[in-house]
Amino acid sequence: MAKVAPLLFLVLLSLTLGGNLIMVNGQKTWCVAKPSSDQATLLANLNYACSQIDCRILQKGCPCSTPDNLMNHASIAMNLYYQSRGRNHWNCDFRASGLVVVTDPSYGNCIYA
Repeated sequence: MAKVAPLLFLVLLSLTLGGNLIMVNGQKTWCVAKPSSDQATLLANLNYACSQIDCRILQKGCPCSTPDNLMNHASIAMNLYYQSRGRNHWNCDFRASGLVVVTDPSYGNCIYA
């Protein structure tokens, strides 16, 4: 029973945070777009994040410019925003279209901050 208490606490914490479980043991987290997000939402997230932070990493020829699609670019911009604002779960909400992950989404030469 003693082992169940911490797990129950994390589940309840997750529910109170709107389903985004943020690890508090120092584990690194990233923010990405939910795969179910529609194109209009992805574009809005990309535009908002890039109005707040530097998105030059997405420019043609830069490491994160490919694949050239909204899911990829929105995820990178959303993560840059999330990281720059202190990795708080609310900085990855994006009207419930963001997802906090504990697996590094970096690929090739595109390194998620």
